[in-house]
Amino acid sequence: MTKELWLNLPVKDLNRSREFFGKLGFAFHPRHEGSDEMAGLVIGDQKVLVMLVPEATFRRYTGQEIADTSQGTEVLFSIDAASREEVDELVRKAEEAGGHVFGRPKPAGGGWMYGAGFADPDGHRWNVLYMDQIPES
Repeated sequence: MTKELWLNLPVKDLNRSREFFGKLGFAFHPRHEGSDEMAGLVIGDQKVLVMLVPEATFRRYTGQEIADTSQGTEVLFSIDAASREEVDELVRKAEEAGGHVFGRPKPAGGGWMYGAGFADPDGHRWNVLYMDQIPES
């Protein structure tokens, strides 16, 4: 069985991406500290790693061109927030750090969800959700 999951995300400027996500309060895995080839963004209690990889390195790994995030969305990362206030705070920090808010915080899902969305400096989209309760099926 697998031990870990890494999501690899191409970035134009690794240092700019480190700075952006650092301003949002995310931690980085020490394994890649000081590396010019990648940075491991640690997400959530499960410590999922989103590997920020310079575009040239990413192309070398995949053998393909990179999706143009100005023309479409290749993935939507969803982050669980502990409260509505945490949603508001993370979106505020993202905007202040140079991200683009594409969905202002608001109730969703019949009122039991509260969420917002932002794009990082490379155009990758992030969804932040607080779920007050999950409706029974």
